[in-house]
Amino acid sequence: MQRQESVFPEWERRQPYPQRRRLVHFWKRRKQVKENSFLEVGRIITGECTVVLEKIRAEEAEGFLDLIEQAEKVFFVGVGRVFLSMQAMAKRYAHLGISTVVVGQITEPAMTDRDLLVVGSGSGETLFPLMIAKKAKELGATVVQIGYRKTCSMEAYRDFFVKIPVSGKEPEQNDQRVVSKQPMTSLFEQTLLLFGDTIAMLMIQRKNICMKKLWQYHANLE
Repeated sequence: MQRQESVFPEWERRQPYPQRRRLVHFWKRRKQVKENSFLEVGRIITGECTVVLEKIRAEEAEGFLDLIEQAEKVFFVGVGRVFLSMQAMAKRYAHLGISTVVVGQITEPAMTDRDLLVVGSGSGETLFPLMIAKKAKELGATVVQIGYRKTCSMEAYRDFFVKIPVSGKEPEQNDQRVVSKQPMTSLFEQTLLLFGDTIAMLMIQRKNICMKKLWQYHANLE
C-alpha cells in the first residue's frame, strides 16, 4: 500500500515515528472538532432564524405586501447592518417591478403622499430613522416599521408594524421573543433579510411571475 504523503511541516516529519503518529492523530482530531463546531454553530443560527420566521404573524406579512403593491414608490431606511438588509430588500423588489428608493441615494426622488416608507429599526429608537419617519409623515406618506419593539418612539409616526420577535437591547414586559445565542442584534438583522426575501416570494406567487424572466432585470454592468 502506498504511503500517503504527509501534509505537515518539515519539522514535524523529522520527529520520531511514534511522536509523528501522535501528531497526525492530533491534527486529524483538531480538524474534526473544527468541522463539528462549524456545523453546530451553523445549525444554531439557521435554527434560530427558522423559529423567528415561524413566529411572524401572517396577517402582518400580508398587510406589508399589500402596502408595497399599493404604493407608487417604496423608500427604505435603516442604519448599520440593518441598512444592508434594507438595501437587499430594495434591490430584490426592484427586480419584481416595484419602484424602490434607498433613502440617501444620490438619485433619490421627492416623496409624495402616494409613497411608502419602510423603516428597519429593531428598537424603534434610532435617531436617523426616527427623523426620516417624522419627515415622511409630514409629507403624507405611509410609514411601516419592521422591528422587535412595538412600544417605542417610532410608534408616533408609523401606520403599520411588523414584529420580528427577537431579543434586543431592551427587555419588554411579557416578553416572548426568541433569545439568541448570537452577539448583539445579529438574529434581527438575519431575520430581516429573510423576511424581505419571503415577501418577495409571496409577491412572485401573487403576480405569477416567471422566475426565468427576472434575469432581464438583473444588473448587467458586471
